[in-house]
Amino acid sequence: MTNKENAARHPMSWVPTLYLAEGLPFYAVALIASLMYKSLGVPNDQIARWTGLLGFAWVFKPLWSPFLETARSKKIVVVIFQVAGGVCLGLVALSLQLPSYFAVSIALLAMVAIASATHDIAADGLYIASLSNKQQAAYAGWQGAFYNAAKFISFGGLLFLAGRLETHIGVTNAWMVVFGILGAMLVALGIYHIWALPGTRNVVTGESLGSIFTTLRDVIADFFRKPGILLCILFIILFRAAEGQIQTIGPLFLRDPRSVGGLGLTTDEVSVVYGTAGTVAFLTGSVLGGYFTSWLGLKKALPYLILAMNFPNIVFIILSSTLPSSLGAITAALSVEMFGYGFGFVGVILFIMQVVAVGKYQTAHYALGTGVMQLGFVLFKMISGDIQVALGYRNFFIWVLVSALPVLLVLRFLPFRKEGEPEPEPAVEFQGDEEGQIREFKN
Repeated sequence: MTNKENAARHPMSWVPTLYLAEGLPFYAVALIASLMYKSLGVPNDQIARWTGLLGFAWVFKPLWSPFLETARSKKIVVVIFQVAGGVCLGLVALSLQLPSYFAVSIALLAMVAIASATHDIAADGLYIASLSNKQQAAYAGWQGAFYNAAKFISFGGLLFLAGRLETHIGVTNAWMVVFGILGAMLVALGIYHIWALPGTRNVVTGESLGSIFTTLRDVIADFFRKPGILLCILFIILFRAAEGQIQTIGPLFLRDPRSVGGLGLTTDEVSVVYGTAGTVAFLTGSVLGGYFTSWLGLKKALPYLILAMNFPNIVFIILSSTLPSSLGAITAALSVEMFGYGFGFVGVILFIMQVVAVGKYQTAHYALGTGVMQLGFVLFKMISGDIQVALGYRNFFIWVLVSALPVLLVLRFLPFRKEGEPEPEPAVEFQGDEEGQIREFKN
């Protein structure tokens, strides 16, 4: 594509749709699939374990991000994985009619997760390569807005549609429609992006796959040579201990009948609670948490951020003890929890940026740090179902509150840079790694 053709593609013609295409498959795997399986009668432990495993695609994506630089064009990679992800989502819809639908749909969702994680790398790289620094800053807000628009569409729109359709055409058919729509949307975006995306080509460096692997190995080795890195990794993992469990089991608790300790909400009512009010509360908390940390400084703010993220989980203990029937009361309670979640979550992002990622390979180490962050969520997500089944809902939510305490202990020993200590050596650009940087902040 010529420079003239590239110039004709105004960023507003592709930046919003590009990040909508990033968000749709992520939320389909991370959120919508769990509630689909709940409606289909799959036990909580199975839902948590298998959907948790799908998250490993985002854990390990920094390891293959530099190898995507050998592709001829980022645009081609983006379009291919959008269409591939959409086709797999459509196949998930068809698989629900099979006797072994659970195993087949999980395998297909794994393909969606891999396609989505790979797409994220190429899409963020395309954004960086196609726009100047000034443009990147100018359109960063549109990135976040449309990535979160995918959450509104999925959790607020399609989940609501699924709940309404469940009562009219049956559970299986309802979810076939929802995943069919998700697949069609992603394929349509892929086709649109054949025209809309700028044709940015990768810079040919002459590096072989072997040399890229050698550089990656050096990046990883340098990461683990950082002072106190194992303690930092433990802190990041424990930071997400309660979150990984509460965000997995919380929606299932809302759906389960009162006879087994749940609140007995319908699918569309869960959509109202989490997809609208809860999402607004989370975003509001995120913005205010960022300003709070900027005002106080990361080291001083972290204890408050950890408490803000975990203490509001007490609302689940109250809900599981009282089992209120008022949807307004439930929504208000969970909005408090989601506000605290958003307010505190900025802490782990800024810790990775300002403590873990500093040094020679800053962008690469940020990508590895966000991989560790995702690992913490996935590990606790996977075991949350087994713990809930063993303890019941009320005792499980008490356990979640207790499981958040160790991170406060680890916080006391973290290797923060002291005042007056010299700045670390300038970062070395590691081709390909910056592509993992933007997306994980939004996840």
